[in-house]
Amino acid sequence: MAKLTQVILGPVITERSSLLQERNKYTFEVRMDSNKGLIKQAIETLFEVKVVKINIVKNRGKARRFGSRLVHGSDKKKAIVTLNPGETISLFDGV
Repeated sequence: MAKLTQVILGPVITERSSLLQERNKYTFEVRMDSNKGLIKQAIETLFEVKVVKINIVKNRGKARRFGSRLVHGSDKKKAIVTLNPGETISLFDGV
């Protein structure tokens, strides 16, 4: 398993994640082999906040055709993290 600093690949900054942020939910792209417990531990350690709930979304890679071959892009995994009321992650403050 990866180190806690390697579990979170980066923030997901989209229109939908900005709307979720108003409800104290933050979206991160995470490693495919990570689970909810590991993600919770990484968020609480790195950002010093208390995680209430985690939802995970898996996105399959898009299928593309190259001539007669069918090729899939890489799969992605997102974690939507809900924090305690009043807590924020400073990484998202300027967005």
